[in-house]
Amino acid sequence: MPEDVQNGEISGVLLVNLGTPEAPERKPVARFLREFLSDSRVVDLPRYLWLPLLNLIIIPFRAGRSAAAYRKIWWPDGSPLLVLTQRLVSRLHSTLGPGMKAEMGMRYGNPSIRSGLERLKKAGVAEVVVLPLYPQFSNTTTASIYDAVEWALNDLEWRPVLHCVEQYHDHPAWVDAVASSIREFRQANGVAEKLVFSLHGIPQRYVEQGDPYQEQCEQSVNSVVAALGLADDEWMLTYQSRVGREPWLQPYTDQVLKALGSQGTRHVQVVCPGFAVDCLETLEEIAMQNREFFEEAGGEKLEYIPALNCSDAHVAVMRALAKEQVSAR
Repeated sequence: MPEDVQNGEISGVLLVNLGTPEAPERKPVARFLREFLSDSRVVDLPRYLWLPLLNLIIIPFRAGRSAAAYRKIWWPDGSPLLVLTQRLVSRLHSTLGPGMKAEMGMRYGNPSIRSGLERLKKAGVAEVVVLPLYPQFSNTTTASIYDAVEWALNDLEWRPVLHCVEQYHDHPAWVDAVASSIREFRQANGVAEKLVFSLHGIPQRYVEQGDPYQEQCEQSVNSVVAALGLADDEWMLTYQSRVGREPWLQPYTDQVLKALGSQGTRHVQVVCPGFAVDCLETLEEIAMQNREFFEEAGGEKLEYIPALNCSDAHVAVMRALAKEQVSAR
C-alpha cells in the first residue's frame, strides 16, 4: 500500500492552463479578454493608462474578431483547449493510483484555479502539486498562475504542503515525448523541407528585464532537435502571436513563413512545443491563418504537427512531474 494511503494522506495534482471563453461569441470572449489582459503580469503598463485603453478601445475592437476566430475551431463539445485539458486531467487521474487525485483549473475563466483547489481541499488532500501546462517559465504565464494560487489559498483559508513545478522545458520525458510525436508524424506524412518550431512570443522588453522565457525556449528546441538528429538547415525557431507595436521576440512566425514561401520552399511542417494542448493559437493561427500566408507567398504545403494533447506520452510526462514532486518530500 502506498505510503500516502498508510498515513491517511492524499496528494493532489492541479493542472493549470491559460483558459478559454465559455462560448465563441462576442460577450463571453470580451469577458475572457478583459480578465486576461487586465493581469499586470501579462501587460505591465500603468493601470491608469492601460485599463481605459483596454476597456474602451481594445476589447470592443478585438472581441468580435476573436469570437469569429474561435468559431472556426470550436468543437461540438466545447473549446478545444478546455476539452483537451479535461481529457488530459482525467487520464492522468486514472494513472496516479491510490493516494493521489488530479484536478484542473484555468488561470482565466472557468473552471477557475480556486474551484480546482477547493475540490482538492474537500477531498482531504494534504499536499498539492501545482503543475502549469507551460513547459517554459515566464512571468507572464507561470508566475501569474502562482499569484492566483496564493490568492485562492488565502481565500479558502487553507495551507496544504505546496509543490510548484516552475518549468519542465528540458525534462527528459517531455523532450522525448515531443521528439517522438514529431518523428511519428513525419513517418506517417513524410519529411518537409523545413521544420519550424513556433513558440508563443512575449515582448522583448520582458526578456531584457530578466524573464528567462526566451532562453528556455531555445533550450527546449535545441534539446528536441538533438533528439531528432536534425541538421542546422533543417529547422528554425520562431515566435508567434505578437500584439501591439513594440518589439516582441523574433523572428516572427508569420514573417518567416511568408519568406520561406516566396523563396521557393514548397513544404513546411510547424510544431508548437510551448502549447501543451491544441487551442486557438495552434488550430486557427498556425493551421489556418499561417498556412494561408505560406501558400499566398508561393508555398505549396504547410502541415501542423499536433500538440501532445491527451496522448499516452503526455500523460506519462505529467505523471512523472507530479510523482517527482511528491517523492521529493
